[in-house]
Amino acid sequence: MENIATDLWAVAAPQSFLGLHVGTHMTVVRLQDGSLMVHSPIALTPSLKLKVDAIGPVRHIVAPNVYHHLYAGEWQDAYPGALLHAAVGLSKRRRDLAIDRELRGETHPDWAADLETSYLDGTMLNETVFFHRRSRSLVVADVIENFETSPHWPTRIYLKLGGIHGTPGLSRPLRLVFRDKKRARRSIDEILSWDFERILLAHGDIIETGGHDALRDAYTWLKG
Repeated sequence: MENIATDLWAVAAPQSFLGLHVGTHMTVVRLQDGSLMVHSPIALTPSLKLKVDAIGPVRHIVAPNVYHHLYAGEWQDAYPGALLHAAVGLSKRRRDLAIDRELRGETHPDWAADLETSYLDGTMLNETVFFHRRSRSLVVADVIENFETSPHWPTRIYLKLGGIHGTPGLSRPLRLVFRDKKRARRSIDEILSWDFERILLAHGDIIETGGHDALRDAYTWLKG
C-alpha cells in the first residue's frame, strides 16, 4: 500500500481486459471516525488484508461503476459488517452480491466530512466520482486513464489507437459509452468545479499534479 496523502492510500495490481494489460488501482480512504472506505477493490490477499487492518476497520466497500466489481464479493465476505455501495445496474450483473446501497451520487453520512460525490450522468458506466477535500484528490475508476506506455505491444497499440499513449485521457473506444453528451458534459463540468490537484485512477499512473487541467483537456471532445 502506498500512502499518497494523509488518510489516503493506493494499491496497484495487475489486471487484463480483453487481453490488454491495463492494470488497476484500489484506493483506501480513512474517514474522520477512523473507519475505512475501500474504492474499486482488488483481489484480497492475506498480506493486503493485514495492511488494511493495520490502518482501520473497513466499513464501506465501493464498486464505483458497472465494470469495477470483480472482487467486491471477496471483500464483503472478509468484512461482513461493511456496507457494499455499488453502481446503478450492477445488481443485474452480479446477483451474487448483497448490495446495501446503490450509488447515485449521494453523499453517505459516514463520509460527508471527508468526501464529495458526483454521479457521471449520460454514460453506460454509471460511475460515481469522489473528491477527497483534504488532499485535493479526485478518486475515479474509468473517467480518465494515464499511461506513459506499455511493454506489452498489443496494449501499446491500443493506447496509440485510443489516443492516450503518453497522455492522460479517455480512450476513443471508451467514449462510445457516452450516450447523452449533454448530460455527461454537465456532470464533467460539475466535477471540474471541485478544487482538485491529484487524480487517483484505476488504469495507469496516478496523476499527482495538474489533475484538474488533465481532466478538462481529456474532455474537450465532449460537447454539450
